[in-house]
Amino acid sequence: MRFKLENQDNNARAGQIKTKHSTIQTPIFMPVGTVGAVKALDATDLKEHLKPSIILGNTYHLYLRPGDETVSKLGGLHGFTKYDGSFLTDSGGFQAFSLSDNVKIEEDGILFRSHIDGSKHMFTPEKVLNIQYNLNSDIMMILDDLIALPAERNRIAESIERTTRWAKRSIEYHKKMQSQGIGVHQNIFAIIQGGIDKEFRKISATELCELDFDGFAIGGLSVGEANSDMYDTVEWTTQFMPKDKPRYLMGVGTPEDLVENVRRGVDMFDCVMPTRNARNGTLFTTFGKVSIKAARYTLDENPIDAECNCLTCQNYTRAYLRHLFRAKELTYFRLATIHNLHYYLTLMKQMREAILQNRFEEFRREFYHKRGINPGD
Repeated sequence: MRFKLENQDNNARAGQIKTKHSTIQTPIFMPVGTVGAVKALDATDLKEHLKPSIILGNTYHLYLRPGDETVSKLGGLHGFTKYDGSFLTDSGGFQAFSLSDNVKIEEDGILFRSHIDGSKHMFTPEKVLNIQYNLNSDIMMILDDLIALPAERNRIAESIERTTRWAKRSIEYHKKMQSQGIGVHQNIFAIIQGGIDKEFRKISATELCELDFDGFAIGGLSVGEANSDMYDTVEWTTQFMPKDKPRYLMGVGTPEDLVENVRRGVDMFDCVMPTRNARNGTLFTTFGKVSIKAARYTLDENPIDAECNCLTCQNYTRAYLRHLFRAKELTYFRLATIHNLHYYLTLMKQMREAILQNRFEEFRREFYHKRGINPGD
């Protein structure tokens, strides 16, 4: 993987990541394709209508079903799904932690039960990389010791210490496997933890960023803390991260979250929000959110967003989308998902262009003005 920083406007960054399968213009939003598919869409929708350069898959879910060895035999994620851009795969640690009724964090890894059939499994730093080698993703996330917030300080300290130990095991194992010809074109990112405690974030970032990873993520945020706490934590943490490697904020977020965290120096994002909200009747627009189930759209012949040129907005009305949603017509999920993801991907392109032109703050003010919001400082 190669990363090139093309311009920096205050802390906002525009760059380019090159993997085996695509060139990724940053800042970038990665649509979530948890089990090898972006919900309601197929590879043709992605390639023809949205054109994302990278999407996210999940190690936990693909390991349990259909199985990483099955995916490997069918050509890895690219051959299996027919999506030919880049894949980033999460380590699966969060899902093992959150979906299991009986999870146990041990020094060697995470012991958990499958949410599908209750079977016991163990994720170690080495095991999750072996799974991701089979998936053949372009960017692999390593296993970290994540915790729920709020948490006691001693538990946070334990978390970042174990995360560093697991990171060292991961990078050593990855180099060993690459020397054997396995995972040669795959890249590996570490995950900075520490809750919203600045001291712990500094320790975690400093220790991990001394290691030879291809990029670094900020994890453990957007889990219920106040937005201001998230923004402060990101702004504090990015100063300890390398300028010449990608920075990824995991699981974030709203359009406002994307703007604010690009402003603070983040390059990569993922979140289920655009796809999940689409299915639940909430559509994102230049002027704020639209709840398509509302009665006022019954006879509304306008597109979802007058400034959007997605397939849905160019061909269908709010009235039609409302009808499809209320009728529980499956077509609704596809059209709404295409719109929401197009909006997110376009927002990232607009921010990138503003950074390249050194007018990011002007873009940010206009973004909030169209929403009728005072952004403050």
